[in-house]
Amino acid sequence: MANEVNFLILSVGTRNKIVQYFKRTITNGSVIATDMSPIAPALYEADRHYLVPRITEEGYIDRILEICKKEKISGVTSLIDPELSLLAEHKAAFDAIGVTIIGSDFACCERSLDKYEMYQWLCTNGYHCAKSYMDPAEFFADVERGAISYPVFVKPAKGSASISISKANDRETVELLCSHGENMMIQEFLNGQEIGADVYIDLISKKVVSIFTKKKLVMRAGETDKSVSFKDPKLFDLITEFAEKSGFTGQIDIDIFEINGEYYISEVNPRFGGGYPHAYESGCDHMKLILNNLLGIENEKHIGAYEEGIYMMKYNEVKIMKI
Repeated sequence: MANEVNFLILSVGTRNKIVQYFKRTITNGSVIATDMSPIAPALYEADRHYLVPRITEEGYIDRILEICKKEKISGVTSLIDPELSLLAEHKAAFDAIGVTIIGSDFACCERSLDKYEMYQWLCTNGYHCAKSYMDPAEFFADVERGAISYPVFVKPAKGSASISISKANDRETVELLCSHGENMMIQEFLNGQEIGADVYIDLISKKVVSIFTKKKLVMRAGETDKSVSFKDPKLFDLITEFAEKSGFTGQIDIDIFEINGEYYISEVNPRFGGGYPHAYESGCDHMKLILNNLLGIENEKHIGAYEEGIYMMKYNEVKIMKI
């Protein structure tokens, strides 16, 4: 069928809204979902779904490619960070069967996974960011000379969902936390307004075409639970420059802090973030932008095309069914 688009979403978990939004947008084709668990509720929002092995298991990519061929998939994305690197690593195999990966290249995905590598990139390119250390001795020396002060965060350099992040107010706590984990990073505590940005970089033009920014009001398990939309042209310009300079493509989610009128870039997730429904429901339909790209259409810029002062308040829903 002409212009039919079948889209595959991997590791859907509990991201029911993301699957629903793709189904609203893709009316000429199907939305397919995968997960390793039969009780991942978002599976059952899709037109069809598949249970797959854990992403670290041998043969995993072969299974995904098999699904792509069977379902005549046009585009694929994942909702978890490590899998985005895996997709990027096997881009040639997806290209060979005509499947477009909605995501960034391998280097960008890996940089996003490694917080210290991202910190080094931000410093090298002149962006405000939280001072970070992999060497406790270097950190303690900077404390002694007044270059940094407590409190600080101690976290795995590679991690997500705010897992194993602890706040430390003294040397003893920092030493204890660093001794109890591998590859631990000490990071300056940014005391400011946390901001989330949902950004789409066009796959054809490689230009930022949509930005939605929100002030985070309440967080839960590393995700935005309550937020309010706002606009600042200065921030839009910063995000545009950063995203295009760093080489990200497709959908990305950026964590930013505002401190005394300056914006500090914290982390990047090269995928749909947990707070993306706020952007979609406010009019930033990035599923439509993805569909256009899959159809060979270059998107026009519509940065900040939403209303300020719109609140998102998450609440629990349940899915009851026999499997």
